[in-house]
Amino acid sequence: MADAAAPSKKVFVTGGAGYIGTHTVIELLTEGYTVVVIDNMDNSSEEGLNRVRKITGCAPEALIFAKGDINDAACLEEIFKAHTFLACIHFAGKKAVGESVKMPLTYYSNNLNGTLVLLDVMGKYGCKKIIFSSSATVYGEPERLPIVESCRLSATNPYGRTKLFIEDILRDVHVADKEWDILLLRYFNPSGAHISGTIGEDPAGIPNNLMPYIAQVAVGKREMLSVFGGDWETPDGTGVRDYIHVVDLALGHVAAIKKLEKHAAVAGEVGCVPVNLGTGRGVSVLEMLAGMGKACGRELPHKICDRRPGDIASCYCDPKFAKEFLGWEATHSVEDMCADLWRWQEANPDGFKGA
Repeated sequence: MADAAAPSKKVFVTGGAGYIGTHTVIELLTEGYTVVVIDNMDNSSEEGLNRVRKITGCAPEALIFAKGDINDAACLEEIFKAHTFLACIHFAGKKAVGESVKMPLTYYSNNLNGTLVLLDVMGKYGCKKIIFSSSATVYGEPERLPIVESCRLSATNPYGRTKLFIEDILRDVHVADKEWDILLLRYFNPSGAHISGTIGEDPAGIPNNLMPYIAQVAVGKREMLSVFGGDWETPDGTGVRDYIHVVDLALGHVAAIKKLEKHAAVAGEVGCVPVNLGTGRGVSVLEMLAGMGKACGRELPHKICDRRPGDIASCYCDPKFAKEFLGWEATHSVEDMCADLWRWQEANPDGFKGA
């Protein structure tokens, strides 16, 4: 079958039905790219992609979905036989820190093996451009603040180590074959939802991250927020993180794709480059709680608990390189994040399961 879209405008997205994936697919479609998504639906829903189609009004052939697993080489080969891609955006992988501590072998097997299978198939079919969904967890306990891309790398849990190991694998791939162009996007703390309120984060079970947990307190699904540590060396004693609106993060991926597209004529011209995606501003747990309280119109209950092992006081980035290298910077405020998250949660108290 002939390739319907020009090779330079077709993007392969692994894990594209998830939280960050769906928001990124919206922005890719809006910019005129054709998107092929693979997702095993382990922690996502096809309803998310259905809503992406409604939001964008895209033609059926502009967004193609294949239910499958990146650990399945035969499944990937079928996709690469049918399509020629500009690049791959690699989101797929297990992502809960606490779960990774309890199930390290599952995380190493799934995240590392899946990436190895993906890279092998990509190389076989001559697709040597990849944007990897990395994380601020690769900095471990930061050696300095704000964090720059050249800071020392380490990890404090199996999830973080899978991100760090995959970065190492990708660096080795580039050293071995200079035709590969690789962008390692190190996210800080994604939050918020699409302004339409029709897609957002839909965690399975008890949320592992702060903002979806607060949103469930706001909608009445959880009694109160447990704040782990009120005696950190921060302005109000609670942990400080760099929260980035998920739409800003999605636009960071579009900027990364455009960077690869701009240099598509010369293989390996971009190289293997890490990029921080954050706002550069640290916000405390209590500030985020107050922001959600303002968004939903009532004070939200919380209690201060003991610190969790492995937690750190503060983590926020220096985002200057992203602006210089990708021409990208975050523009949404904490108020935007909270308002958009509440709009999604209020309209979808049970997430996509309530559809």
